[in-house]
Amino acid sequence: MEGFSFLVLIVVATFIIAGGLASLRILFGVGRKILALAGNIVLGIFLLFSINMLPFVNIPINPLTVLVAGFGGVTGVGILLIGNILGLV
Repeated sequence: MEGFSFLVLIVVATFIIAGGLASLRILFGVGRKILALAGNIVLGIFLLFSINMLPFVNIPINPLTVLVAGFGGVTGVGILLIGNILGLV
């Protein structure tokens, strides 16, 4: 009976380790996406403030433009720049 309980312990430990590794892989995948999104937000806001320092660009800094630059990143700042050229922003 002692060998059977040891075998059950090995099987349970294997399932626990496999579940932990699978959970860790999922967390790293989600963490990578969150890190990429955070980098995109920081880059967009930095680019918005940097482009706004140019003398021929005047994009107003308000919550809407910060949100567009933050969530859009480089593309969002490009949209705001095109909107500024067309006179929409």
